[in-house]
Amino acid sequence: MSTILIVDDMKVLRDQYSYDIHRKTGFEILTAKNGKEALEVIESEDIDVAIVDIEMPVMDGLELLDRIQQNGFHDIAIIVYTAEGNFERCVRAIKAGAYNFFDKNEVSIDQLVRIIENAIEHRRLTLENKQLRREAGVDSELIGVSEPIEALREQIKKIAAVPSNVLIIGESGTGKELVAKEIHRLSDRRDRPFIALNCAAIPEHLVESELFGFEKGAFTGATRSAKGKFQIADGGTLFLDEIGDMPLAIQAKLLRVLESGEITRLGSQGKSAKVDVRVITATHKDLQKEIEDERFRKDLYYRVCTHIITVPPLRDRKDDIKSLAQYFLERTCERFGLPRKKIHPEAIVLLQSYDWKMNNVRELENIVERMIIQCSGDEILPEHIPSDITVENIAEPPARNKTFQELKQESERRILLQALRDNDWHITNTAKKLGISNHSNLIKLMKRLGIQRPQ
Repeated sequence: MSTILIVDDMKVLRDQYSYDIHRKTGFEILTAKNGKEALEVIESEDIDVAIVDIEMPVMDGLELLDRIQQNGFHDIAIIVYTAEGNFERCVRAIKAGAYNFFDKNEVSIDQLVRIIENAIEHRRLTLENKQLRREAGVDSELIGVSEPIEALREQIKKIAAVPSNVLIIGESGTGKELVAKEIHRLSDRRDRPFIALNCAAIPEHLVESELFGFEKGAFTGATRSAKGKFQIADGGTLFLDEIGDMPLAIQAKLLRVLESGEITRLGSQGKSAKVDVRVITATHKDLQKEIEDERFRKDLYYRVCTHIITVPPLRDRKDDIKSLAQYFLERTCERFGLPRKKIHPEAIVLLQSYDWKMNNVRELENIVERMIIQCSGDEILPEHIPSDITVENIAEPPARNKTFQELKQESERRILLQALRDNDWHITNTAKKLGISNHSNLIKLMKRLGIQRPQ
């Protein structure tokens, strides 16, 4: 039997919808008077469809929709409604992932029941499709066919089959969270929540309550009890990113949870609760060095690193740059509502020549978006690559089949770029260094060679 959650701050409407929908369908009906209460219901019950008033105090429908998705409950079909003709916010909700919307002043109960039944059928088909895609292995977000990425896939498959904790090591932007999601997707916990928390992004005084939850009155502003990430992830996977930045005091409490399988909410007077969570951690730091410097607990290290996965940097898998760039190109064009574009082979060669040390795959995604904006046609050319990339460590494409004049121009460009970098892009100083008579001649040379100062 399907379970429907009705979220509205007006009791009379909650009760009316509950009565009418149950009478028409026989579905189990649960209610919540605001977004915060709805989240508590969602965390404890298996909800198929949530019918949400978009105009509510405490937490409105849009914020609730966002929180539902942040907490990993992507399979709930959300139907939002308005009584004030606020269709602009309803459309925003649809774009944010809601299934449908309606005006409660214009939709009859029979029409609403049909919307609910369609939502349930849509949810069923979506879950079936996910299962088929999972079995076919086409749901992976790990893109590439290079030797390092294939080796990574094989390691993930082996580790996903066992419930042990995993430590993922890699530079910033290499895709550590994608690896964690892939482990979860291939594990027997795949139908339970995947919850991610960036330890470096949360103020130190909030880390404990975020992880373990808190009771009402535990601290100033705690007007209600709330589950932490461990309880929200119960039965599933908790991904703790940048664990190397976790405060030592919290490390000790995390160690106790990993050893006992029990969490203690802040302000609970020592009362504990059992949790069943697979913990995957990640860091870009050298944890052995952190242990030596007494910034990371040695005993916690051996708890989180039953298995260690090292994610290769992009410079070690340059064969994947073409497919990654094309993926980001298609996704960004779709997001911006732009016609599809393609990337010229010479532009790919330039991208493959860059070392990507700053932010790896995340940096490539950023560069692709900037190239799309620079390109007014349907093909991205070498000149659309941002200048702050071309002036860094790009090695020019091979000199095969190039004329003397082309090779001469490339040499001039490399020399000029290096001089500009050495002089912090100060035009007059660079001109003096190169023995150029005045800075205007240098500017003309820069234009001829297609050199622009990085933004």
